[in-house]
Amino acid sequence: MRVLVLGATGYVGSRLVPHLLERGHEVVAASRSVPDPGRFGWDDRVEAIRCDVADPSAVAEALADVDALVYLVHSLDRTDFTDVDRNGAEVVAEAVAAAGLRRIVYLSGLVPDVAEDQLSAHISSRLEVERILLGASDDAVALRAGVVLGAGSTSFEIVRQIATLFLVQPVPTWMRSTVQPIAVSDVLRAFDDALAGEISGAVDVGGPDVLPYPDLMRACAREAGLPRLRVPAPVAPEGLVGIATALATTAPFHTVTALIESLRHDMVCRPDHTWAPATGGPLLGVEEAIGRATTRQYAGPEGALPSDPTWTRPHPLLDVVPLPASARAAARLALHRLGSLLG
Repeated sequence: MRVLVLGATGYVGSRLVPHLLERGHEVVAASRSVPDPGRFGWDDRVEAIRCDVADPSAVAEALADVDALVYLVHSLDRTDFTDVDRNGAEVVAEAVAAAGLRRIVYLSGLVPDVAEDQLSAHISSRLEVERILLGASDDAVALRAGVVLGAGSTSFEIVRQIATLFLVQPVPTWMRSTVQPIAVSDVLRAFDDALAGEISGAVDVGGPDVLPYPDLMRACAREAGLPRLRVPAPVAPEGLVGIATALATTAPFHTVTALIESLRHDMVCRPDHTWAPATGGPLLGVEEAIGRATTRQYAGPEGALPSDPTWTRPHPLLDVVPLPASARAAARLALHRLGSLLG
């Protein structure tokens, strides 16, 4: 198939493009600015183009002569992400209908089993975009994922940084909700099934483990060999926790605060709408996925790539300085903040 990947330079897109090539597909990799193939290690089999999803003419041109569309566009790093993502989805849905394209795959988010007016702004926006894109074609697929495990994944890196930074970690009581993470290599397998027409509609994708967020933090710290003490924090407003987390990590501020708001509900798969690989075989568990993500020389999808955002990568200077893990993490955060101030 000839597959257009919108948002190809993001975390999942950077893994999906070479994955599609390995399976014999042609790939058109698109983002708001023309992707640099050298940065991502893509060869001349990838057609790299600029396509701003808010530009109807650019979207229509990008959709010409493709067999399928993968939509990976999200705008959590800005305060108006709801309006921006809605507008982009509407532009793309209209262009898809005009082009008569049938196969669309959107990476959505797990939706908690609560009333819609209780959903976080982040999840509400994902659900809104999902509905817009599913309405563009009867063959459209929304893959709903929670925390994607892998070095460079925004949600995973935030959890990992918080789990390893402080020796004593206050955990809000409302953060005892459960999550069903999935390894990025299994997300790629789900894309295979979606593009092959094995599934349709909104399908939840999750790994074999369901655990509370503190246990996910514990798994990250354990894999790093760092004992940490977690204590309950009964009085911890979500807004304050979001700000504190944003200040304690190198992740983009608005992204962190938007994601923290989603932690108050269980993020698990619906039993009757859960993806199972068409090819069979087990899914990666949390421990194995985190192990791969934290092994520097690991070359699979869970491993780090040079194209990953700078905030997710270790500082080269700190790699050679003998510091305790907490001091190293604190120094990395301080260097990141200094770099942000200096532009």
